[in-house]
Amino acid sequence: MNRQPAVFFDRDGTLMEEVDYCRDPKLVLAFPGVQQALEKLHARGFKNVIVTNQSGIGRGRITPAEYEAVHAALLDQIGAHTIDATYFCPDVPGPPSTHRKPEPGMVLDAARDLNLDLGRSFFVGDKNSDIECGKRAGVRTILVETGYGKDQDSSPDFRTKGVVEAVERILAQAPE
Repeated sequence: MNRQPAVFFDRDGTLMEEVDYCRDPKLVLAFPGVQQALEKLHARGFKNVIVTNQSGIGRGRITPAEYEAVHAALLDQIGAHTIDATYFCPDVPGPPSTHRKPEPGMVLDAARDLNLDLGRSFFVGDKNSDIECGKRAGVRTILVETGYGKDQDSSPDFRTKGVVEAVERILAQAPE
């Protein structure tokens, strides 16, 4: 079975507006054009995977049910068919964790579960931890200037204004 490339996306500040420890689905606002951009990736053979730290769960600031409700609201806005899998890590900063970004555990789990080709894959996010996670996993990285992106000093492979531009950059480099 041939391995497929993927695009790993951070969630908050990347696919949707940043809301500090978002627990209310009514506050979910996907960025314009995300659904169409994700559909274009699918049409070119990419899997779309959300990889998100959710320390609010570990900190007791949001419940797993609230996380799921927020996630469902995002999928309603961007189309559940555009996302192939979602991985989240509830671990708090500090204690060792193999899955909390910048560690690549969630990406490596997805690569195993979905038979992904990391050498042809990308990570799109708005924080240094997203870029470092992608690098540690061996994928190309794109920092978006939404969310916290404008204030980050990481060294991604590319910088873009947002997800739509990031997807255009990916598609321009991917073989037809």
